[in-house]
Amino acid sequence: MDIPERVFQYRYHFAIAITAPLVLSLLLYAAPRLITVLAYFWPLFASTAVFLILVIVFGGVSQLQATGHYHGEKAGEGLLDYVSGQPQSTVD
Repeated sequence: MDIPERVFQYRYHFAIAITAPLVLSLLLYAAPRLITVLAYFWPLFASTAVFLILVIVFGGVSQLQATGHYHGEKAGEGLLDYVSGQPQSTVD
């Protein structure tokens, strides 16, 4: 009589152990193949990659221009001064 009590004690564990593989197998059966997903979204992946490459390239180019143009001033300070309406500092 000890076995039915033990089985009843772990009834939720048994239910999860039976349900989880069934749900997983149904999801794997119903899910589309990886190649299908990649074929559908390849324009999105390609445009995102091009955009990130352009951000990296132009970020490096603008950083090089900022060091030569602003003479040590941080690149965003000139824009912030313009937006806030503060007068430009004159170079003596």
